[in-house]
Amino acid sequence: MAANLNSTAPVVITPSAENMKFAIVVSRWNFDITNKLLLAAVNTLKSAGCEEHNIIVKWVPGTFELPLAAQLFAETTDVNAIITLGCVIKGETPHFDFVCQGATQGIMQLQINEAIPVTFGIITTLNEQQALDRAGGKHGNKGEEAALTAIHMVQLANEMTANVLVQTSHTSIS
Repeated sequence: MAANLNSTAPVVITPSAENMKFAIVVSRWNFDITNKLLLAAVNTLKSAGCEEHNIIVKWVPGTFELPLAAQLFAETTDVNAIITLGCVIKGETPHFDFVCQGATQGIMQLQINEAIPVTFGIITTLNEQQALDRAGGKHGNKGEEAALTAIHMVQLANEMTANVLVQTSHTSIS
């Protein structure tokens, strides 16, 4: 069946997060922004049915530390997904580039190596106003988006696991 490239985007229904467990790692740097991301992420998870005791929040000093904190969650807990939240605002030095690149690569490598959803709720902007616009302002809230992505990716992982189990159970040994 060929994809209809002229159709509108499909309606997306958020799956229930009732039986899901999430870790959220948040950067303390740019706290006024990251706290807004955190509140939106937690509210989104709870609105989808996740119970508060299934949401574990840990703070780290900065965005650069998010990949390691996420890895520690992946290795030591039974969470279904990890949500990373941070904010890097460009300054006058290349520090911005190194922090953003390191966090991005670390998070991507972690989810591939550990086969666990690790969502990217990191705002990278040129100024504080752009960050505020993405932390509940005119461009929505990236914390909410990261939480929704985590729910959908856990659902996908659950479906794929169930599909493998069904395929395996239908395989006969001759």
